[in-house]
Amino acid sequence: MELYNSAFGKNVSFVHPAYFIISGFIGLPNMMFYYVFLFFVFIISVLGNTSVMAVIYLDHNLRTPKYVAVFNLAFVDLLGSCALVPKLLDIFLLNHYYVPYNECLTFLFFCYTCLSMQALNLVALCYDRLMAIMFPLHYPVKVTHKIMFSLIASFWLFAVLAVLIAVGLLTRLSFCKSVVINSYFCDHGKIFELACNDNFPNLVIGFLLPFLILWLPMGFILSSYVCIGYALVKVAAAKERVKALKTCTAHLSLVAIYFIPILITFTLGPDIHPNARIINLSLTSVFPPMLNPIIYVLYTQEIRLSLKRILNFTRQAKVIAK
Repeated sequence: MELYNSAFGKNVSFVHPAYFIISGFIGLPNMMFYYVFLFFVFIISVLGNTSVMAVIYLDHNLRTPKYVAVFNLAFVDLLGSCALVPKLLDIFLLNHYYVPYNECLTFLFFCYTCLSMQALNLVALCYDRLMAIMFPLHYPVKVTHKIMFSLIASFWLFAVLAVLIAVGLLTRLSFCKSVVINSYFCDHGKIFELACNDNFPNLVIGFLLPFLILWLPMGFILSSYVCIGYALVKVAAAKERVKALKTCTAHLSLVAIYFIPILITFTLGPDIHPNARIINLSLTSVFPPMLNPIIYVLYTQEIRLSLKRILNFTRQAKVIAK
């Protein structure tokens, strides 16, 4: 982070607090039930995403470019859940509201990187569906392991660098007044609003990041499905349309689960109560990692068949062992 600070001169010093206070859920009634709910959501997320990753890894039939993206999504969901929920429960359930300065920035980095990668991974899965339906004959050439790995690697690089810039800009802020963050985690926007020096660069990155990691991916996904819909209209046989749409069901469900709650929260804006906003955003963070593996198991025939084969093999191995 010295690179950012050196740009402002060697004699410039910034007032960094020893800690921040996370106040998001403090004072809200009946929150104990919500913490228990979050704990069960976390357990389901860990078990579900670990299972999906294990199935894809163990079944060689699933080692296709599409399932490279599915595996990465499960990994991101697992990492995001482990980064957010245990710390959230530690803060509010065990009353550890005082989060050290460096720990808070690290917490922010992992949460924002995982949230960014969830949206960007949906773009990779959308690219797979777009190529499969728009160019079915050229699909094996347009969606290869090399292309999918390159796409996902570039998304990781972009997400990490973008969030690192946001975190780096926070280190040049001085906090002379309040250190109370009115959110459920170390939220970028809520942190730079507390600064007592010029926070304009942070304000710019605060507008730019959502555009790049939320609205731009959503725009690409929506425009892709417009193209898919136009291509399906040209298909004469109704059976073929239904079959093609079924292959998009899982992805469309993931997109709806991720983007609709965010759209509702941001659209309502100032009309939504601050406490309701915090609850909505926290649910938006924890629900997709829990539901994504369930959706892929329910809607994807290949994963269901693979899961059955693995379970049958396990049962047979136990019978033979006895």
